[in-house]
Amino acid sequence: MEEARQAPSLAVSIQGLCKWYGSVQVLHDVDLKVATGEKIVICGPSGSGKSTLIRCINGLESHHAGRIVANGVELDGRTRGLEAIRREVGMVFQSFNLFPHLTILENLTIAPMLVRGTRRREAEALAMNYLERVHIPEQARKFPLQLSGGQQQRVAIARALCMQPKIMLFDEPTSALDPEMIKEVLDVMLELADTGMTMLVVTHEMGFARTVADRVVFMADGRKVEEGAPNRIFDHPQTERAHAFFRQVLKH
Repeated sequence: MEEARQAPSLAVSIQGLCKWYGSVQVLHDVDLKVATGEKIVICGPSGSGKSTLIRCINGLESHHAGRIVANGVELDGRTRGLEAIRREVGMVFQSFNLFPHLTILENLTIAPMLVRGTRRREAEALAMNYLERVHIPEQARKFPLQLSGGQQQRVAIARALCMQPKIMLFDEPTSALDPEMIKEVLDVMLELADTGMTMLVVTHEMGFARTVADRVVFMADGRKVEEGAPNRIFDHPQTERAHAFFRQVLKH
């Protein structure tokens, strides 16, 4: 069976996505289409399925029904499709997941060298380019534990960018950071958004969503409840569930 292909203007297509953990259904018939270059913020209460949804997009979680196509490749459980998607879909997690025994430069070069076959010199030049982009090139020879949390998360973003993905997924990228470190990570994400990168971001940072998002998707109880432009969905939600959520988060 050939890998499913779709129009290049559509970066991600999700149709009828369902997932269970044992007997508990955590995603219920989720549909979502993301255009190339679009910035989507996914928000909602804890346990709403936000992180599970984006982890399904690059195969970190398997789905049990429905269809996911990312960058023209269907994620259908076959190794070939999974590898193709992971080469083109970068992900930044809540925790930084850096190798503590490797320098920052080594953390950034290992995947391009192993997965893409990039030569060391080229991989190091690419890594330094992205460390420049996240404003910490001077940290290249240090080890992760010598950096602050905000710096480590910026390294994690640079590491994902070193694979030169078409799509970037962010799973609560600031939730593990102290308040004073959140801004430096969000500033890097703002700059990345300005490059035209397709981004799906799970976050409670509503200021970031208002500034960056083309669309906000609100989830609750494993369902996509509503979606819309940030100002519309924050200021005039159409459902009581969304109204209650935004009333709570936006007053802080």
